[in-house]
Amino acid sequence: MQITKTLQELAEYLGGVVRGDGSVRIAGLAPLDNAGPGAITFLANPKYAAKVAETKADAVLMAPGGEAYGRNVIELANPYLGFAKLLTLFYTRPHPVLGVMPGAIVGTNVTLGAAVSIHAGAVVGANVTIGERTVIYPGAVIYDDVAIGDDCVVHANAVVRERCRIGNRCKLQPGAVIGSDGFGYAPDGSSYYPIPQIGIVVLEDDVEVGANATVDRAALEVTLIKRGTKLDNLVQVAHNCRIGEDCMIVSQVGIAGSSTIGNHVTLAGQVGVVGHVSIGDNVIVGAQGGVPGSLAANAYYSGSPAMPHKEWLRVMGTLPKLPDMRKKMTELEKKIAGLEALLAKE
Repeated sequence: MQITKTLQELAEYLGGVVRGDGSVRIAGLAPLDNAGPGAITFLANPKYAAKVAETKADAVLMAPGGEAYGRNVIELANPYLGFAKLLTLFYTRPHPVLGVMPGAIVGTNVTLGAAVSIHAGAVVGANVTIGERTVIYPGAVIYDDVAIGDDCVVHANAVVRERCRIGNRCKLQPGAVIGSDGFGYAPDGSSYYPIPQIGIVVLEDDVEVGANATVDRAALEVTLIKRGTKLDNLVQVAHNCRIGEDCMIVSQVGIAGSSTIGNHVTLAGQVGVVGHVSIGDNVIVGAQGGVPGSLAANAYYSGSPAMPHKEWLRVMGTLPKLPDMRKKMTELEKKIAGLEALLAKE
């Protein structure tokens, strides 16, 4: 069922202020370029402000004081966040409560909370606890002795291995693996002896793990992902890592074993972090950055090896000039050698 709300109702929901006709009814959302009547759109980047004059949307979310071009507006400090909240309001629906469907396999001594849904083809091992309103999709496998909290979603073909702990409101995208063996081997002559990985993984509340991302179990204790952190698709977190709260770990990042990541850290795409290092709070590492050692808090780093971003910009500005600089240096060396030869004759 399609819902509609007045602009004033949406402003109150978002904590914003209406400029224009608050009685206009809104039935959905669309981008600036494609919005039509009945839709609300958003302006997050001021460089696209001129498009507000051209949009056919009935209303626009924008920052306070922006040019409205005669449009109805909700003013918000963070229009992009407002747009995300309206997407949730208009288009996100609760998962239907299905219970344990025929074709699901549920082991012995399993505790299921109210309104749980376990789809056909899902496998739940013995001694598992699953919280209220949690959904387990087809092909997902929950090993023995796992605990999963309330309001979680485990998508198709995700795996949670033995004894791991998942908090409330966590989401595992298709193919995510929680608790795979850490990569641990002891040299044994010319071969390698596998070290049993007997620890677990703990995901605290509101953690999300992307498609085909992997979080390895600890060798002895816990690999920990703290509250609110989001792992993108194809991320690898090795054994015994500890990642702080509200971090953003972007696609194809690899974090080697026993590294510690602070709170509110962003690792952009394809960043590589070596093992046994520490990254402080509020750090950003730019795409394809290589982290060979610990990084101090509250800074932006880029490059491989990672260095302060401004320094990296200077290095990148110099790099294209190196062939000319080398040529000039060779010419100078020849001139100096010639001068030295003349001086030697005197």
